[in-house]
Order: sequence, then C-alpha cells, then structure tokens
Amino acid sequence: MGRLSINIRKQVIGENALYMVIWVCVFLVPFMNAGLTLEDNIDLREVVLSWLKILPFFLIFILNTWVLFRYVHRKHLYWVYYLVTVVLIVGVFTMMELYEQSDIAFAVSLGTIGQSFEAKHIPLTVFPWWGNMIAAALMVGANNAICIFYRNMQQDEDSERRQRQHIQAEMYYLKHQINPHFLMNTLNNIHTLVDIDTVAAKQAVIQLSDMMRYVVYDTGENFISLKEEVKFIKNYIELMRIRYTDDVEIEFNYPTAPIGRVDIPPLIFIVFVENAFKHGISYNSTSYIKIDIKFENGYVIGRFENSINEKSRSSKPGIGLENVRKRLELIYEGRHELKIEDNGSDYCVILKIPTLN
Repeated sequence: MGRLSINIRKQVIGENALYMVIWVCVFLVPFMNAGLTLEDNIDLREVVLSWLKILPFFLIFILNTWVLFRYVHRKHLYWVYYLVTVVLIVGVFTMMELYEQSDIAFAVSLGTIGQSFEAKHIPLTVFPWWGNMIAAALMVGANNAICIFYRNMQQDEDSERRQRQHIQAEMYYLKHQINPHFLMNTLNNIHTLVDIDTVAAKQAVIQLSDMMRYVVYDTGENFISLKEEVKFIKNYIELMRIRYTDDVEIEFNYPTAPIGRVDIPPLIFIVFVENAFKHGISYNSTSYIKIDIKFENGYVIGRFENSINEKSRSSKPGIGLENVRKRLELIYEGRHELKIEDNGSDYCVILKIPTLN
C-alpha cells in the first residue's frame, strides 16, 4: 500500500503541476503581449481586463476538474456529466452576454496624463457568446483528455500491483506445496535408518534440520544462489541413499569451480529429483538416477534421468510437476525450456532457465 500511495501521489502532483504550468502561461499572456509590442510601460489596467476575460474559462476548468469529472464522470454517470457540463458552459456565457448588454456593464476611465478621462465600456468576453461556448467546450475536452490520461496511468498501476500480488501469492502457494512432500519422504528415510544405524540416524536428523532451515528461512526470497540450491539437493540425495543398496546407481554432477553469483528460483529442481527417486528405483532390478546441473552462457541447465519402475507407472500422479510448470510460467513467461522424454525404459527431464541476476 505504501508504494501504491507514493505512485498515486506522484500522478496527482504531476497532473496538478501540468495544470499550474498551463494556467500560469495563460495568465502571463498579457505581459508577453506587452513585451512583443515593445511597450515601455505595461498598463496594469489592460492586464486586469485580460485576466477578467480569462476568468470564466478558469472557473469552468476548476468546476470541471475538481467537481464534475472527479465526482460525476469517474462514477460513470456520463449523461449526467455531459448535461451538467453543457448547462454550465451555456449558463456562464449567457450570463456574461446579458451582463455585456446591461446598463451596469463594466466601464473604466481611460486617458493619459494631462488629458481628460473618459468612461468607456470594455467587453469582458474574448469572442461572441457562441464563440466563447465553443472555446470553453474545446478547453473542457482537452482538460478531460489530461484527466483520463492520468486516470488510466493510475488504473494501470493498480492493475499491475494486483497482478504482482496475485503472482506472489500463487508462487508462494506453489512453492510451499512442495515442502510437506519433501518432509514426508525424508522422515521415512530417517525412520528406515533408525533400525539400521542409530548414530547415522542422529546425523541424518542434523542434516534434516539444516535442510528444513534452508526450506523455511533461506527460500523465503524470490531467488536463491545456485550454490545453495545444489547444496540442498546434494544433502537430499545423501539422505535418500540410506534406503537403497549398491544395486541403485546414483550420480550427481554439479558445478564445482567458482562461477560467481548465479540466482535461480528456490526449490525449482527438487520435484524432478523427488520424482526420479519415486519412479526410477526398483528393488527387484538394477536402477539408476543421473542428475546433472550446469551453468552455460547465462542459463542454468538441469538434466534429470532415471530408469523406470513399472510399478510406479500405475501410481497416482503427483502435483509437484504441475506446480513447477505453473511456477516456471509465472516467473519466466515462456523464456524457459522444459522437455520430458520417455522411451518406455528411461525417463529424462531437461530444464533450461535463464539466471535471475
């Protein structure tokens, strides 16, 4: 809300500043005319008379901008707005015309030093009454164009803010749906380890604590360093190794040389790793999982390949993969590549994403 309020204030200040500049220029026209005619002295009476001619237009502008447009037009009461605007313009300049033709019309004393002063009627309207109405209508049209322009800017800001909030809320939901699934798998692994090696089980609990700290605290941002994400996956794989014998080949390749800061969305790869273990491991035959993550030319490429356990094909599909698809689309908007290859005996997922830094 704070950022939205700042944007709205900037738009209001910008709109009012534009109006101020326009009207200051209009009211300075008499002085500019005197300068162009090379007059030595500016007749302040002529300046005042010029201002009086501008005054009806200025009053119409004030009423249109801060009353009619704000409280009638913005509520979509268009017919009411147009009717009231026409009545206002016609009423103002009809009254001005009646005043010009009356016996109390404004008169000033004109003369020079040493000469007698003569009272002379000075008109307070710039054009004939119909010309004034046309000029006022054009001014209101230009005024409304500016108001609509700034209103559309504000609506665009509001729409963008709502969309950002929606995307952030949806990504938060999608990202944190992964965590319970991961936690259940890891706890099952530790449960298995307790019966085999108590000391190793205690160490696994410490590893799990570190991993959950990463999930709960470090992944709260929109992106995380590739190094931290790789470390998380490595720990996850080490915990998963507990459950399997040497018949299961598990290979994990990742960047070891320093590559600088490379940022990616947190927990974007873990679903593919989980699926590889869930669907690729068989206790009755030789199985394998090969994971390769690398960084090339501004892109992080993850390759997740595994053998296929036929029994897992009949299991209910998880929500993880679909969640990753949605997250990728929200974050990258089509700038990523996700390929899934299934030849019956081997399953491979290749994900290519641009870095976020």
